[in-house]
Amino acid sequence: MPDRAKHLSRGNVTHLVGAILLGNAAALLLCALAGVVLRDGSFLPLLLSALLAAAVGGAARYFTHIPEDINFREAFATVSLAWITVATFGALPFLFSGAIPAPAAALFESISGFTTTGSTVLADIEVVAPGILLWRSTTQWLGGMGIIVLGVAILPYLGVGGMQLFRMEAPGPTQERLRPRIRETAKLLWLVYAGLTVVVGGLYLIGGMTFFDAVNHALTTMPTGGFSTRNASMGAFSPFIQWVAIVFMYLAGINFVLHYRALSRGTRPYWADREWRLYTAIILAATVLVMYSLSGTGLGFERILRDALFQVLAVTTTTGYGTADYEAWTPFAQLVLFLLFFVGGMAGSTGGGPKVIRVLLILKHGMLEIRRYLHPRAVMLVKVGGQAVPEPVMLNVVAFMLMYVGLFGVGTLAMTALGLSLPSAAGAAATAISNVGPGLDEVGPTDNFGFLPPQGQLILAFLMLVGRLELYTVFLLFHPGLWRR
Repeated sequence: MPDRAKHLSRGNVTHLVGAILLGNAAALLLCALAGVVLRDGSFLPLLLSALLAAAVGGAARYFTHIPEDINFREAFATVSLAWITVATFGALPFLFSGAIPAPAAALFESISGFTTTGSTVLADIEVVAPGILLWRSTTQWLGGMGIIVLGVAILPYLGVGGMQLFRMEAPGPTQERLRPRIRETAKLLWLVYAGLTVVVGGLYLIGGMTFFDAVNHALTTMPTGGFSTRNASMGAFSPFIQWVAIVFMYLAGINFVLHYRALSRGTRPYWADREWRLYTAIILAATVLVMYSLSGTGLGFERILRDALFQVLAVTTTTGYGTADYEAWTPFAQLVLFLLFFVGGMAGSTGGGPKVIRVLLILKHGMLEIRRYLHPRAVMLVKVGGQAVPEPVMLNVVAFMLMYVGLFGVGTLAMTALGLSLPSAAGAAATAISNVGPGLDEVGPTDNFGFLPPQGQLILAFLMLVGRLELYTVFLLFHPGLWRR
């Protein structure tokens, strides 16, 4: 690992961010070409956005040197600045097309896309030009595995320094390696991700979606994004399509390392993984609780099972699709879903939230502290899968969860100061920091965030970014030691 004490080279960071911005420009250009085919007036806004991104990204690369390696500080700075930069340029098509004329709202939509949150300011999605909707979905697909992981996979000059980038973007207390070279690891996971995207898109087509709808929803399912081309989200489609979404939301919330290993070892890697077992148990338990709550609605068993399982997965994996308005459900069912906001997917998945592994470690740590009261002289360590968790890792997890809850509290306070009711404020803060999408009350599954004042949208956009990049990565930007020469 490169020495953390090395000073940060602004040139290295600028060069890397510029390279990533060029990739963003290429994606914009592809959507612009789709706009030509669609003939919906989106070509020029997308083309202009692509040219601006290419100009800035190209200049950043031209006036800096290719870094031979990157150190710890540069990795942190690159991750956060790259996300902020691509999200800023990603907002331009919304502004230029007039789909979202307010700058703060356009930035909110773009950050919601790149962080795979899925919250929207659009009141009527179906009147937006299809080319703009395609770009909107593309932001989630790019953000799903992480702009940085994709950059590591296609930019060969990162070399060993790419390991730090991968660790920043592939979340979790520790990072399991598939290959000694991070570039090869990223490529393998990217192929799994792309392959599953193609499969789910094909199944959506078979289920009756139009080609355009299938492409867009494939781009937003595997990244656990949740953007849709329909106002009713997945509720606009058949039960078959909803079951397909259920299966692939579940898969998207699983560590992609396990998917890769399952290609050669079958289901054994899943069953052997403690985090996967807890992830599955939480989903099953929450589904049973919600089904019990819905048992008096008069709906058939299949409908109750489908609605309950769909919404539990949509929240747990932080996909955010909807098939039903859970605001009309019982307070008990709503509380179950709200608690799932603070679970998230597995580490190494595309899901947001604190991650199941952290929940597991916190539970084990709590039980260990109870045992310590009974046996004060015993030496006890938290263990996962038979291996002891190092004390620094455990302290990091506890600190992370405390910061997470603290940020949720501060976000809720800020939203109430802007005039939101307490349920709305708590729902908005929780859905933003956990990258879920819909919240509660005024920002529920059938509502949008367009009514918020600009400062409210920017606060939530910041929470989305902080949540997606695992808190520390963003906060380090504000530490003077990062920039000290």
